[in-house]
Amino acid sequence: MKKFITLSAVVSLLFSCGSGDRGELLNGAQGKRWITEKPQGMAYIPGGTFTMGSTHEDLLSAQDAPVRTVTVGSFYMDETEITNNQYRKFVDFVRDSVVRTRLAIMADEMGMDASAGGIGLFAFQEVQDPSLNQNQSAYDRYMYDNYYSMAMDQDEYAGRRLNKNAKLIDNPQRYPDEYYTEVMDSLTIPSADSFFGVPSFDVSKLKFKYSWMDKESAIRDNNTSARDRRSKYLKTEIVNVYPDTTRWVKEFNYSYNEPMHDEYFWHEAYGEYPVVGVNWYQAKAFAAWRTLYRNSHLKSRNANTALNEYRLPSETEWEYAARGGIEKGMYPWGGPYTTDEKACFLANFKPDRGDYAEDGALFTAEARSYKPNGYNLYNMAGNVAEWTNTPYDESAYLLNSALKPKDKAVSQNPFKVVRGGSWRDISYFLRVSTRDKENADSARSYIGFRNVVSAPGPNSGEATSAGSGRSGR
Repeated sequence: MKKFITLSAVVSLLFSCGSGDRGELLNGAQGKRWITEKPQGMAYIPGGTFTMGSTHEDLLSAQDAPVRTVTVGSFYMDETEITNNQYRKFVDFVRDSVVRTRLAIMADEMGMDASAGGIGLFAFQEVQDPSLNQNQSAYDRYMYDNYYSMAMDQDEYAGRRLNKNAKLIDNPQRYPDEYYTEVMDSLTIPSADSFFGVPSFDVSKLKFKYSWMDKESAIRDNNTSARDRRSKYLKTEIVNVYPDTTRWVKEFNYSYNEPMHDEYFWHEAYGEYPVVGVNWYQAKAFAAWRTLYRNSHLKSRNANTALNEYRLPSETEWEYAARGGIEKGMYPWGGPYTTDEKACFLANFKPDRGDYAEDGALFTAEARSYKPNGYNLYNMAGNVAEWTNTPYDESAYLLNSALKPKDKAVSQNPFKVVRGGSWRDISYFLRVSTRDKENADSARSYIGFRNVVSAPGPNSGEATSAGSGRSGR
């Protein structure tokens, strides 16, 4: 009888492990239904195949963009260029982090906390609230003891939590104590070097640090040690994020552009205008911060998924999106003319041999000016030229794959492809197939950027409403 009971228990256990699937695979491993949420302010670009390069405008095949058939996957793209308001949020984030870090370090050196008042209010969060240390999970405690507290990256404060609840004080007359004053003084241009004797924040201190993996180089490395391979290609970048506002004057020696230098980036009148004076490295850093900013929000909501990283578009993705679904069109609206049936200009550029203002804008125009293309993307021609992630190579069209062309040697080539033309260019540079290049560390008054996000799931079809998944075509 005892053997029978034991055997019955074993049989019951075996059948219970099947979770009712009768030993069949059915739907495979149990998981949740995948859903997606369209990133705010982005348009869905369905994957497809198109004719890339110069067509009827390059009859002699003399340009560096010979015609070829290319297939791309689905992705999301910003409907507009990144605006001053959007980039200022990045600058404000970096400024806030720099100030709070300096204040917290000073409070730590002085041994002060909230009970002392003054700069003690900005002490590291675990100092302000010791329960954060006491209530740590086993994992968090292990990571802090073995990594963060061991001078990671030669930074003894790595891993410490900033207190973001304390409100920063910008008015010098209201600084709470001499320690706060000392910190702010170290981050401020002295009065003797400031306009009108008014101290201002030293923008050279606005540096953003982030890490990224050089996946292509790591994959091609034949080293058998996966750990060594990963650490070898984990890159750390430190980028000064403030745009070069002096470009408005330096690029136009005999033009009165001082008001643009003084006001374009910070004045609210230009808030919805595209940011300029940003080099390729700054545009890349913005994308990294934007990814961090978004995923931090998702984590705070206890979301189970993280968004794919924001990044600069490849040259192929940019041209595909710029065409707006129009096969072999000369411009984003088709072409071949730059005006509509009412003789109104369709983009912001330099028409009629230099009449900058005839198209309605002397310099840049608001990011949502003019009509969008078939994918609801604004100013894919004119306004500002745009950085891509693709290094410039005259023979790229002949060497790259026709299936989702991959950028090669991004970190080794200082010249990056710039697309779309700008407010200071003639109509030739507005063509969707025209290629231009610029040094990655160059900032211009006529170059901006926008971001893309790879769309997971099927590479064709249309995105459905948020939270309903995606259907194929």
